[in-house]
Amino acid sequence: MTARRLLVRGGQLLVACLAVAVLLGLVLGQPVLLSYVETGSMAPTLQPGDGFVAVPAALAGPVEPGDVVTYRAERLQGGGLTTHRVVAVTDAGYVTKGDANAVTDQESVEPPVREEQVVATALAVGGDVLVLPGVGRVVTGIRGLAAPVATALGLGAHAGLVLVLGVLGVALYLVGTVRADRRPTREGAGPSLDGNALVLALVVLVVAVTTASVVLPAGATRLDVVSADTDAPGPRVIEAGTTETTNYSLRNPGLVPVVAFLEAPDDAVAVTPDHVSVEGTTATNATVSITAPPATGYYRYALVEDRYLAVLPTSVLAALRGIHPWLPILVVDALVAGPVLLVGRVLVARGGLAARTRPVPLRVRLRRWVR
Repeated sequence: MTARRLLVRGGQLLVACLAVAVLLGLVLGQPVLLSYVETGSMAPTLQPGDGFVAVPAALAGPVEPGDVVTYRAERLQGGGLTTHRVVAVTDAGYVTKGDANAVTDQESVEPPVREEQVVATALAVGGDVLVLPGVGRVVTGIRGLAAPVATALGLGAHAGLVLVLGVLGVALYLVGTVRADRRPTREGAGPSLDGNALVLALVVLVVAVTTASVVLPAGATRLDVVSADTDAPGPRVIEAGTTETTNYSLRNPGLVPVVAFLEAPDDAVAVTPDHVSVEGTTATNATVSITAPPATGYYRYALVEDRYLAVLPTSVLAALRGIHPWLPILVVDALVAGPVLLVGRVLVARGGLAARTRPVPLRVRLRRWVR
């Protein structure tokens, strides 16, 4: 393989990784490496359909005014992921605004954005967001193609998208293989792109995305409470010495069901139930009881959430979590990575990714694969 051909293959690998990132982000309901905007609220910075590099909140560092962030809205446009700019930081949370909007989200319907709501920050170079034009239009076009397929087969929108992308991927692979069969090759033609390295890169990407999908939405939620002489409307101003209950919402925007384990480190806070199963693209509530201390004043508590993909029974996840909170994540990652590694190795073994000096005809590969 010539250096030029190697460069082309490397570019194809990059595009494939970005496509996988977008797909997994849609399935898991979590921006992964790449995201895009669908409306014009961020114009002219981001036009509808423009993509951007989404840096996970855990890696992006503290959010500052001027940053463009993707956060899980509570009320804006019915809730869900929103990408807007942070215009101010207050004690109550971040004040956000679309560049094209006349008012802030908080002047509209959205409460101040808490730190745990922020899932990603748009990568900026020289103070300007790095824009990737057309990413959203490609995904939207594939979504439009997937919609009738999903309806005809009785699948959900995400499942239909996965199916269509899978079929397109297989078709492109076969076309590339046929073209490779028709090209003569020479001994020592130059460097080649190692199929094993491609498989390993895909496995690492899948494991990273799977881990991020459960780690980033989890963590500690801050509960600010005012112990007062008298009760007041709202969930956080409580009469001293009394207990108040409120709902804690658990959303799962992804396609894969999750199990969330809830724990309150402070005796003043209790949560029931202590674990909740949330189906894909749904939400459920847990009940949080907060007891205000006898002495009036401002108090800060926390509620800790550990979240895992429900690919194992809840009892098994609980047992693994009892040993260490990260153990269920490692086991689930292994279960997810195993099939990806197996399929990748089969593709390499059957021809098409591994380097070779003489091409194996497609009919021979298919016959070997069937066997």
